[in-house]
Amino acid sequence: MDDYVNWYMSLAPTLQVFWGCALISTFVFVIQAVLTIIGMDSAEINMDVDFDGDTMDAGGGMSLFTIRSLVNFFVGFGWAGISFYNSISNVFLLYVVSLIVGCAFGYMYIFLRKRLMRLESNGAMDINESLGKEADVYLRIPAEGKGSGKVQISLGGSVFELPAVTNQEDIPSGKRVKVVEVIDGKTLRVELLN
Repeated sequence: MDDYVNWYMSLAPTLQVFWGCALISTFVFVIQAVLTIIGMDSAEINMDVDFDGDTMDAGGGMSLFTIRSLVNFFVGFGWAGISFYNSISNVFLLYVVSLIVGCAFGYMYIFLRKRLMRLESNGAMDINESLGKEADVYLRIPAEGKGSGKVQISLGGSVFELPAVTNQEDIPSGKRVKVVEVIDGKTLRVELLN
């Protein structure tokens, strides 16, 4: 351990800043990644205060300043400073370039996180969205409401199998139908397409 302390103390002050930011933020980044992979990310930790563990604003949600975006900023800032230290002799310019790279890392996290949030769906289906849509008969639908069959219908990007009745003649499996009514919130009334 003394070797590492001696090595760190022998660095130029600018490099001490960059190495400190890079090592600490990378350590925190790895811990966050491991916790996320095993399913124990900070949003699931029960805390007594009204704080979800990820945002630094009281409103929660997807804010610009989250702990994760700040960690990503410091990872980019620290490693960019170390990488460009020998290439850029002007210390001010080195800090500017490192800040830009750090901001890019933080923004990249926010951008990717927002994209991933769009992929989430609650899986809930509103059967009323089926009105006017077409469906495929999966199980034969008996004539004139004397029983129900099943149709497969696509709602919200998912395919659902729902009970269906008709006031027309028998509709065999494989036929295409149109939903004309929702009965009792769970059964569809359909008509055969021409």
